[in-house]
Amino acid sequence: MSVRRGEAMTARELARVLGVSQSAVSRAFTPGASISPDMRERILAAADKHGYRPNVIASILSTRRSNIVAILISDLQNPFYFGLIEKLTRALQAVGQQSLLFNVTPGSDVGRQLVALRQYHVDAIIVVSATVLSGATLARATEGRRAVLVNRLDDGAGLTSVCCDNVAGARAIADHFYALGRRRAAYVAGLPNTSTNLERRHSFVGRLAELGMVLTRVVDGGAYTYDAGRRAALEIARETQTDAIFFANDILAAGGLDALRDEAGLSVPGEIAVAGFDDIAMADWSHYSLTTYRQPIDEMVAIAIREVMAPAAERATVATHRLAGELVVRRSAR
Repeated sequence: MSVRRGEAMTARELARVLGVSQSAVSRAFTPGASISPDMRERILAAADKHGYRPNVIASILSTRRSNIVAILISDLQNPFYFGLIEKLTRALQAVGQQSLLFNVTPGSDVGRQLVALRQYHVDAIIVVSATVLSGATLARATEGRRAVLVNRLDDGAGLTSVCCDNVAGARAIADHFYALGRRRAAYVAGLPNTSTNLERRHSFVGRLAELGMVLTRVVDGGAYTYDAGRRAALEIARETQTDAIFFANDILAAGGLDALRDEAGLSVPGEIAVAGFDDIAMADWSHYSLTTYRQPIDEMVAIAIREVMAPAAERATVATHRLAGELVVRRSAR
């Protein structure tokens, strides 16, 4: 059988060449579909020989599935999310899904970005701490799709959440400071009204009170950035007799460490101990050697993928998964 010159071969034509059904051709190009390995290889080899490529748009229209998962994020400056997104995209590919990243930045036209979710016919949505989106906005954006919040707690959207146990992490850091003999501690927030920050702050402050320690200062950095940490550390060094600082994440702590040592002239950890949260790659650099609370990224990703791939019958179930992390002690608070 010949294909018309200048026209791409169709799935029906390839099936006829091979003497198989058209559905077999479709299954060969669908990850996880029921087809023998030998048959899949035979069809793929023939497709390569004849220049056949599946029509993705036609497939979306016929099956109403795109095998695309949208990832919404609003804080790409935070290095923690680089590793998280890399692992999320790899895990999605492993189950036959592709990812489409939406960077919803403060001040952008959120409505226009959410319209794009419908235009691309995404099957599911993973929200990675998209702080500029309210719970009500997220509920509208999902429109019945399976959606999961990662590193953010549900605030009225009625969505499943997967996050580190921020309460246990903050308390572990307070306990560690106390064990070091520190008694006057400060807390530095990034974005003050995020669910993760509120949990870390309240739990840290509460544990200080239980231990009889003094809370010397709470500083809202305004962003999870190196510069915000630097400014906050200098403010604390000028105005208080603090001997320990818990920064709400590692990039804040990195800026704080450099400011304390290089600008305030303080010895870390001799005069002041420093801890962060997340355990990004930078935390283990010898220059910082940052004590921090490690988030269980691999487990968070595994649960998020399991939730977005759940069968339709389970999609009414809403759950909050709080996962235990690990205190990692390094030179900044040892």
